[in-house]
Amino acid sequence: MTRSTVFLHPGKDKPIRQRHPWIFSGAIERVSGHPAPGDLVDVADARGEWLATGYFNPKSQIVVRLLTWQRGEDVAATFWRKRLAAAAAARAGQDGVRCIAQTTAYRLAYAESDGLPGLIVDRYGDWLVVQFLTLGVETRRKMLLELLVELFAPRGIVDRSDASVRRQEGLPLRSELAWGEPPAGLELMENGLRFGVDLLGGQKTGFYLDQRENRRIVGGHAAGRRVLNAFSFTGAFGVYALAGGATHVTNVDSSVEALQGAEATLRLNGFDPDRQAEGIAGDVFQVLRAFRDEGRQFDLVILDPPKFARSKAELDGATRGYKDINLLGLKLLAPGGLLATFSCSGLVTPDLFQKIIFGASVDAGRNAQIIARLGQGADHPILLSFPEGEYLKGLLCRVVGE
Repeated sequence: MTRSTVFLHPGKDKPIRQRHPWIFSGAIERVSGHPAPGDLVDVADARGEWLATGYFNPKSQIVVRLLTWQRGEDVAATFWRKRLAAAAAARAGQDGVRCIAQTTAYRLAYAESDGLPGLIVDRYGDWLVVQFLTLGVETRRKMLLELLVELFAPRGIVDRSDASVRRQEGLPLRSELAWGEPPAGLELMENGLRFGVDLLGGQKTGFYLDQRENRRIVGGHAAGRRVLNAFSFTGAFGVYALAGGATHVTNVDSSVEALQGAEATLRLNGFDPDRQAEGIAGDVFQVLRAFRDEGRQFDLVILDPPKFARSKAELDGATRGYKDINLLGLKLLAPGGLLATFSCSGLVTPDLFQKIIFGASVDAGRNAQIIARLGQGADHPILLSFPEGEYLKGLLCRVVGE
């Protein structure tokens, strides 16, 4: 059966030749044939020269997501099996990513960065959590679930296809047990610390796996420090801080339920939340302003806010939000204190983020040194031809004077 072909406008083929996996609607001159949404299509330049093969979705701004640049490659079950196996093998070879005695949860497959556009697979011990984020993988859901069972023999698979990006693909949101046993009372171990997780109801796929190494690094600087953990959610940074020798942790989050979970996690790891920590519920911006007005100070401030920019239209507001919260964080630091600050907004580049923190330091009247640049863990690799895969960035800064 002859595939339909997507022809590009003149001059729009360079990114494809450089193996960028996305083709936007504006790059397409015409489509020959009548491909159904989710079908495989060939891609050709304006002269008709074959470039690549991908799957098709006319409802999305990204009309084609490319799968192979090898002409004639059979993009069937064997193709997906090989890609999944290669992704898993890469994680097994990474120090600290799959050390069963110390870490039992990690990203097994990271979408475009692993040659699997739209597919996320996370491992939580004997369970897998999967996200089908695009129409192309949604139409192959049954096959992909069967491959995951075949390759990894999990006790169960949870489908957390509830990310808002699915709406841009014309897909409904879904969160359900897709196969096997439901995960009840599941606990993960990360760098030797214990965390309870809710795979069906927690944030993202159940836990912020991308911050694993950053938690370890920041915790390693916490000895003897009073710690403010803002946007604390499950309190994981606070647990690492106490494990690293912090004298006290203040968790601040808008969710009372999250703070209750953070308290339970502290107890799970042998800490006393009544003596070693406090949880404050409220708007983080308002709480930090109140701390500033009260003259409270901390030796380590951790700022890990949710995504502020989900579209280019929100970027200016996000920039102001990041500057405001970092200005407050810097104001709350004692001399010699440390600021660990993050952004998970992919539209905020590392360069822009550093400029924002610089502007906040100027307005706060604080001199600060960058002592570490932080990012997503090695199980969230960044493909050189797909820089969009880099979304998490962070800075660890030391305040050196007024």
